[in-house]
Amino acid sequence: MNYLLIEDDDDHAQLTIRGLEREVGSGCISRIRDGESALKYFRDLVSDPHARFPSMILLDLKLPRISGLELLTAIKSDPTLRRIPVVVLTTSDAESDRLAAFERHANAYIVKPLEFADFRRMLRSVHDFWSQWNRSTDGS
Repeated sequence: MNYLLIEDDDDHAQLTIRGLEREVGSGCISRIRDGESALKYFRDLVSDPHARFPSMILLDLKLPRISGLELLTAIKSDPTLRRIPVVVLTTSDAESDRLAAFERHANAYIVKPLEFADFRRMLRSVHDFWSQWNRSTDGS
């Protein structure tokens, strides 16, 4: 699987990248730092017939320029992008944020664990679920 992490906080991004690399191997994750850059990336992606789409998007909600919720709406509104699983990975445990994310068709909502060991276990569980157990409509 190849992951796209959309996260503005450098510490959280490094924690996620390091955790994924330890749990599932290196070279499987790319990062975008803000919603505006992510939106441009997705526009370029859908217009390139040879583009390699991410297997999964890990999306923070609190992004500069364009919020994670706005970006989620754009992703799930695009017929080419909407089938990519989007896992909201955030520090917010607010019910209003969870509701807003699921109303915009997030595939999962995870509050970032505070301890690195728990964070790594969470990343492993997410990877295992989406790579081994989940079945999408295209048979993968």
